[in-house]
Amino acid sequence: MPATTIDHKGHPVAAGDPVRVLAITLDPNLDEDELIMFEDMVGAVCEVERIDPDGTAWVALWWNGDEGTLTTQVGLSPAQMARV
Repeated sequence: MPATTIDHKGHPVAAGDPVRVLAITLDPNLDEDELIMFEDMVGAVCEVERIDPDGTAWVALWWNGDEGTLTTQVGLSPAQMARV
């Protein structure tokens, strides 16, 4: 059975579902460029790539940067996402 979790309103979320990123818990040790990339994820709609056994939903956002294509991945708790 595939792993599922819930969003901030209790709606079921599974891998492949689109979610809006409501908030992110940031690591205070991030450099400025990484911090900006993570902050820009708030409000974005991303597809859930996987769900950990603890209910963390992992999403990724792709960027076109000076050094080519970059990706940012983040784990979201139910309170940090809304299914769309």
